[in-house]
Amino acid sequence: MTVQLGMPPTPTTPPRRASRQLMVGRVPVGGDAPVSVQSMTTTVTADVNATLQQIAELTAAGCQIVRVAVPSQDDADALPALAAKSPVPLIADIHFQPKYVFAAIDAGCAAVRVNPGNIKAFDDRVREIADAAAAARVPVRIGVNAGSLDKRLLAKHGRATPAALVESALWECSLFEEHGFRDLKISVKHHDPMTMITAYRMLARACDYPLHLGVTEAGPAFQGTIKSAVAFGVLLAEGIGDTIRVSLSAPPVEEVRVGEQILQSLGLRPRHLEIVSCPSCGRAQVDVYRLTDQVTAALEGFPHPLRVAVMGCVVNGPGEAREADLGVAAGNGKGQIFVRGEVIRTVPESKIVETLVEEAVRLAGESTEAGASAETGESTETGESTETGESTETTEIRDSTETAETREGAAS
Repeated sequence: MTVQLGMPPTPTTPPRRASRQLMVGRVPVGGDAPVSVQSMTTTVTADVNATLQQIAELTAAGCQIVRVAVPSQDDADALPALAAKSPVPLIADIHFQPKYVFAAIDAGCAAVRVNPGNIKAFDDRVREIADAAAAARVPVRIGVNAGSLDKRLLAKHGRATPAALVESALWECSLFEEHGFRDLKISVKHHDPMTMITAYRMLARACDYPLHLGVTEAGPAFQGTIKSAVAFGVLLAEGIGDTIRVSLSAPPVEEVRVGEQILQSLGLRPRHLEIVSCPSCGRAQVDVYRLTDQVTAALEGFPHPLRVAVMGCVVNGPGEAREADLGVAAGNGKGQIFVRGEVIRTVPESKIVETLVEEAVRLAGESTEAGASAETGESTETGESTETGESTETTEIRDSTETAETREGAAS
């Protein structure tokens, strides 16, 4: 049991859109299932060891479903080993060659993503695909992209409009429905957030299939993060969306981190560490940027929900620090340390990071003890060091502080 330390209450969001539920491996998608985070490997899929290594990194970052590209026979041949060893459900991403759809199903992949716009004679193979997927209980994602829309729909609509994207998706779904197959998930991705938002709103009104959100080709990390956060924020706040993938021109682990943070910001994931810090201004009497970076580095990976305020002036600093679980209002070479709204001490600027970490560890210990008592009525000694009495988590956080301070000393 986790005892909340004072995070802001979860915001009230509209009810989730009612969608049918399907299973991607062991992960439920749609219905009342939580929104899941996906990403895609950047390795050559045929390189099994490299691909499994990247899947492990994505899983550690919080990714729940991973997609791999299957553009060649060598990649298809690697799917059985990847599906068997992946710690999270594996989706095969198929383009151009319908034969790889069947290879992915036979390999034990948890789902298959197809792009009807660029698979040769796809409509003529729907019955075979539906029969094979149904027999293996493998769901299919109909992935419509603005950059590879069916030429017939481009001719009809003139460009990849929201209506064109939605018409393509629903047409392909209807072909599967003719054969009694409805384990479908849909995406209608576009690089423009407003076009993408409009398309998903239209799609949400037109069907009850679970929807996978994505701003495709969103761009480099900064731009892509902003575009994805805007689009996902609008749709998820309206209850639209069952899985998400943040598409960035950056390492895929960054996609997962951004996706997780978006869900936490919307109250769709339990919040963990949250740093509240001022943007700095002429009133600041401390290097807020440097101090915030130090605190963030020192508390990276902190395993408990905690809101930490790092403030640099007397105008908003004390008030923001009081509202957090833990905070500092810094200036004139020192910092007032706040814990749950109360000033507990004033320390030199050089001791601010160290003190905040100590207090964070202490609060986490109280949270753990309270949780154990609530569950068993007794205190717990799980994870304690036999010599120091500190938990493993405490030691890790202290180590991270020392590492951060060592880096800072080297930099200076």
